[in-house]
Parts: sequence; C-alpha cells; structure tokens
Amino acid sequence: MDILKLNPISTKANDVLHNYNLTAESDNPTAILVRSFNMNEWALPDSVIAVARAGAGVNNIPHGEYAKCGVCVFNTPGANANGVKELVIASMIMAARNLFPAMTWAQTLTGDDVTKQVEKGKSKFVGTEILDKTLAVLGLGAIGRKVASSAHALGMKVVAYAPRHHQVFDTEVPFVKVFDNLDDAVKEADFVSIHIPYKPETKHTLNADKFALMKDGVIIINSARAELVNLDDVKTALGEGKVRAYVVDFPTFEALGDDKITAIPHLGASTEESEENCAVMASESLIEYLEKGNVINSVNLPNISIEPTKKHRYTVISVEDKEYGGVSAVKNGLRYTIIDCDDELDTNNFADSIKWRKVF
Repeated sequence: MDILKLNPISTKANDVLHNYNLTAESDNPTAILVRSFNMNEWALPDSVIAVARAGAGVNNIPHGEYAKCGVCVFNTPGANANGVKELVIASMIMAARNLFPAMTWAQTLTGDDVTKQVEKGKSKFVGTEILDKTLAVLGLGAIGRKVASSAHALGMKVVAYAPRHHQVFDTEVPFVKVFDNLDDAVKEADFVSIHIPYKPETKHTLNADKFALMKDGVIIINSARAELVNLDDVKTALGEGKVRAYVVDFPTFEALGDDKITAIPHLGASTEESEENCAVMASESLIEYLEKGNVINSVNLPNISIEPTKKHRYTVISVEDKEYGGVSAVKNGLRYTIIDCDDELDTNNFADSIKWRKVF
C-alpha cells in the first residue's frame, strides 16, 4: 500500500510504517500523512481511506466532508505539547523582560564604545519578573496543562478557563483555580496564554470587550491560532497601554511592523522531538486503522478499539440510525461498526452504508 506524504515527515514514521511504501508521489494512495499542507482545496484520490495529521490542529483538512465519504481523519493530541509549552514559557519571559526589542536595539550599536552605549541605553528595556505574577491559561488540554505546571513551578499563580471540568485537572494541575467563565479567568491576569481550538464559534475569543476586563499592562501569548484574537482590537489595546505586549506564533502580514507585537514564525511544534513524536503517533494510528480497523485519535469518526477475536473483521461507516450488529460507536451523526466473525459475510448487506471494508 502507498502512504502519500503531503509534507516532509520525520523518518521515525518509516520505522513504524516499514511494511508500507511511504512516498511523496502516488496516484492511488491508501492513506495520507500530512502536516501543514492545505487539503481544503485539494482533490482527494478515491483510493484514500485515512488521513493522519502529524499535529493537533486540523484546520487544513476538511474532516467533516471526509467523514461523509468514509475517510477517517486522525490527529496527534499531546505529541507536540512539550515543544509548544517551552515556547510559551520562553515567550512570557521574552515579553516580560523586553528581550526582543532590547536585542534588536543592541544589533544597531556601532563604534568602539559599545559597552558605554549599552550601559547608557539599557534602562529603556527594564522589564518585570514572572515570579508571583498571575497567568490565565485559556484551555486546559494537553498543552494548557503543561504550561500551567511549568508556570506554577516557576512561582507563578495560575488560573484557567475550561468550559467543562475534567477529572484530569484535579490530578495533574490541582493548584490551578479553574473557571467555566472566560471573563472571570482573565480579570486578574498579568499574562494570558491561549490554548483553545479554533472553530467558527471561537473566532476572536479575545477582543475589545475582553481586553477591557483585564488589568492594565497584561501580556498576551497566542500559540494557538491567529484568528482567536481580534488583531485590530489588540493593536488598539497596545496603543492605549491596556495590553503591554502581544506574542503570536501565527503571524499575518497585518501583525508585522508593530514594535509591541512579537511575531514568531509558527515554531511552537518545530522541535526535533515534537516532529518525531507526531510522526510516530500519526503512523501508529494509521497502523491500527489499516491493519485492525481500530479508530484511535480520530477527529471525525468515533474512537473505538477492540482486539480481534475471530478469523475475519469487517468495518462499516454508516449514518447513526443504520446498525449492522457487531460493536459500534456514534459521533456527529455517524456510526462506526466493527464486526468480527469466523465466516465471511455477504457484503451486499453493506450496500447502503457510507463505506465498508474487509480488514482481514
């Protein structure tokens, strides 16, 4: 089977998928590995049954449409969490200590009295420390919890916004005060770090109304998606001093050229370790699906994993109210069914399904 790579993928994927042909060109791939390639306007080959993204966000994949034609889409939640977390901590310190403008200024110095110029000019870049400051973490997923833990270890007070409470909060970040209301979470924050998914309903989560609730001089760190912050509003808040600095890992042209906006070129998950972790997790999800029909870390089909118990296995993707026996789960109006049996089935029974497959 061909597995088409739409982006360069860590060679760790080859170690997992050694029984498959990983290639950058294929007319009839069975599955696809992707990172940032935009598949929204891309013609998906009819042969594809699965897409695995080596990363968490799936805005570049029309996964809802793919589900309707029976294509399972996977992501890799948590695989790059440490890499993003480290960049967030670095961004907070960088913004608090005015490191970027200070270093930029230092590069402009010339002459044989640079040392004197440094001592004379450094007062323009006096910053603040993060110790005892309050960090509001918006979203307590894998990344948000790691950010909260590291900030706490550095002596910060941590609050968070999470619309639903999960038991993992109590075990991993018991020191965090969790609010189910965004307004309450940001009111007393010196720093705000965004870790919520981008959806139509979360666009411009931080806007003029939210900035008005915050303390003067708050620092905003956006390592999630550019669209989560209203750029015009944050520029206004920067000009008024309400927001002291804005660090964004998803810069747009409009964000450039403002000395109070630090634009990082999407480096959150750009570490060797993150890329390897994502490649391995994505590859393992494909193996489970292609070879066992198990669905792990899917964003558009229900997750269900069962060890084979019979000689044959069939999987069926159907609308929610269409059942075929076996073991099934439902998500977003779709039913995914695994059928184990000793004798081969009459596949004509699956004719009205979205897609069926004989796994082995």
